[in-house]
Amino acid sequence: MRDISRRGLLGIGLGAAAASVAGCGALDHDGGSSGGSGGNPGGPGSGSPDPSKSASEGRPIGDGSTAYTGKQPKQPDSPVPLERGEKPPQFVVFSWDGAGEVGNGLFPRFLELAEQHNAHMTFFLSGLYLLPESKKRLYKPPNNPVGASDIGYLTDGHIKDTLKYVRQAWLDGHEIGTHFNGHFCGGTGSVANWTQAQWRDEIDQAKSFVTKWRTNSGWDDLPPLPFDYDKELVGGRTPCLLGQDNLLPTARELGWRYDASSAGGVQRWPVKRKGVWDLPLQAVPFPGHSFEVLSMDYNILANQSKNSTKAPPANYPGWRTQATEAYVAGFNRAYESNRAPFFVGNHFEEWNGGIYMDAVEETIKTIADKKDVRMVSFRQFVDWLDVQKPDVLAELQGLEVGQAPANGWKAA
Repeated sequence: MRDISRRGLLGIGLGAAAASVAGCGALDHDGGSSGGSGGNPGGPGSGSPDPSKSASEGRPIGDGSTAYTGKQPKQPDSPVPLERGEKPPQFVVFSWDGAGEVGNGLFPRFLELAEQHNAHMTFFLSGLYLLPESKKRLYKPPNNPVGASDIGYLTDGHIKDTLKYVRQAWLDGHEIGTHFNGHFCGGTGSVANWTQAQWRDEIDQAKSFVTKWRTNSGWDDLPPLPFDYDKELVGGRTPCLLGQDNLLPTARELGWRYDASSAGGVQRWPVKRKGVWDLPLQAVPFPGHSFEVLSMDYNILANQSKNSTKAPPANYPGWRTQATEAYVAGFNRAYESNRAPFFVGNHFEEWNGGIYMDAVEETIKTIADKKDVRMVSFRQFVDWLDVQKPDVLAELQGLEVGQAPANGWKAA
């Protein structure tokens, strides 16, 4: 196993040399931050409601910020257990930390791309992105001053845009997870130091900001979010990938099914930690280097431009190609060997001219039509994991990085 040592926001080392970032949230700019083995992950599941149905037709929950509108549309068919030795689908999960729309058009861009390529994704919504800055004192972060946040509060207009696209994302079949709230990565207030009780408080506040945005904003002319967030929320990713050890017991108490906060995972089939599926960002080949890089946009940036988000534009074409090739190399290594799920983390940011967004798009276009590929949300992936037989999972989990079964895969 490769280790990542964390230093606040930054971490050093995958293998012997690589500079890496342990999961960065959106930067503060201009008032804000920025399936089943059978069946079709993008196609409607049996019994799904009409996705054109207005969210306002649902049953209001609480103050009407959210509503129950029935079973989520566009879900995969029910997952089917594998037989021992049978080749699994190649699961790919693209996920987005923060998931705020700040006028750069990235949220709708990737919703459209997902629709075009039959993909589902996970959006880790930061609760503060639905809280007006005028109400910032409602946020009481553990070990930090009231109203403090290491990411910017969104403008009112950007909150409304975020509500629009979170609503659309769920109706399009994507998952809404959580990236918690204030994104504290350094100092005594870092999430790395939070207790189990403090994680519970942070989660309660994040859920409150999502389920009470109408009360907190005073806006009564917008439709509700079309889901019950108490039931929808089954996983998250911590700021900077810190604090998982104390989060997991709380996550299990809350009935969460997975956590995506580990750094430096290798491309093997996941296992449970403390009763929760541990779904880490992974080390993938980094073209032109002897070390590997974490499968997140900011980590690639950290290695290319030494954490600068506005490096000289002359570098962009080569870096864009390198980032794309890193993602595709990680995908191919799993696809051609142990079929371990491939996880990629992103932010809706135009760092270094938007090249990391272009790399994600090009990767999706490259892999979408390959046989057995299922681009799913984390929730849909653990739906599949949870119906597999223990001996089948154990066999998959025993395969090393790049290792296929000794006798090959059996025909389905």
